[in-house]
Amino acid sequence: MSNPLFSVIIPNWNGKHFLQTCLDSLRAQSYSPIEVIIVDNASEDGSQAFIREHYPEVHLIELPENRGFTGACNAGFEAAQGVYVALLNNDTEVDSQWAAAVVDAFEHHPEVGIVASKMLLFNQRDHIHTAGDYFTIDGRAGNRGVWEQDTGQYDEEAYVFGACGGSSAYRKAMLEQIGLLDDDFFFLLEDIDISWRAQLTGWRVLYTPKAIVYHHLSATGGGKTASYYDGRNSIYVLVKNLPRSLWRRYWRQIMARQFRLMREAIKAWRGEAARARLRGMLAGIRHLPRLLRKRRAIQKMRTVSIDYLDSILTSVSGERRGE
Repeated sequence: MSNPLFSVIIPNWNGKHFLQTCLDSLRAQSYSPIEVIIVDNASEDGSQAFIREHYPEVHLIELPENRGFTGACNAGFEAAQGVYVALLNNDTEVDSQWAAAVVDAFEHHPEVGIVASKMLLFNQRDHIHTAGDYFTIDGRAGNRGVWEQDTGQYDEEAYVFGACGGSSAYRKAMLEQIGLLDDDFFFLLEDIDISWRAQLTGWRVLYTPKAIVYHHLSATGGGKTASYYDGRNSIYVLVKNLPRSLWRRYWRQIMARQFRLMREAIKAWRGEAARARLRGMLAGIRHLPRLLRKRRAIQKMRTVSIDYLDSILTSVSGERRGE
């Protein structure tokens, strides 16, 4: 029996200087067949010509303008032919066994809709960027193991809340059921949003330590831009995805965190990042009517119990609550 096709989507915006490392590592994969799709967000650094000349096997999609991370990834999803589809940042290098490990995780776990890789820092390869994502009861998303030295503490497969979008992999059948990334996010927390939809509809998220990715941390985004989208998209995630019963249980913790972030932004008003975060939070509040319409559709899809969802959340201190 032949191996299933594995599609890899790489969104790119002026990332020519990263592409050789990323694409050479995909050429060196032990797994076959792999479909590599680069979706270019109207780069001005010659990325398109470089890909056409040096990587003719890559399916290059050239967008007429910058549609952000979500827009590029969704264009790739729509073109992808694979049974399993991964998103990969252009500033990454993958281990030669990465694709094989991701496909193996899907094949052995039919309940899994998303696979999270073990992401290590590109320039400190014994330090962790993420071993899957978590979500706290006060509404904060985070990376498991971030900044920790890798001493084997995350060397076992584990169910987690979500997968970092920089190296997340998805079962195509799940995407057909729950939809693609929410394009309103543009950039940041879109991975947590789709993980919520997966969890609400009964799909599990599995972290596998054998799928190793090295990442240039914050090479493709950060500063005031990230602050804006973090402030705005955190509200998007909470309004769209948190069921009413969990709001009743944790609204005090959620609102306390949001008010604390707002106070800190006002206090640090002279800083660009603080002003950007506050603008983002206000934008999230302004978009509530649209978010509530999306919420109604999402909550209708829920098939799992509130107690299950509560069990996969993490305490404010960062401890998993357990299932």
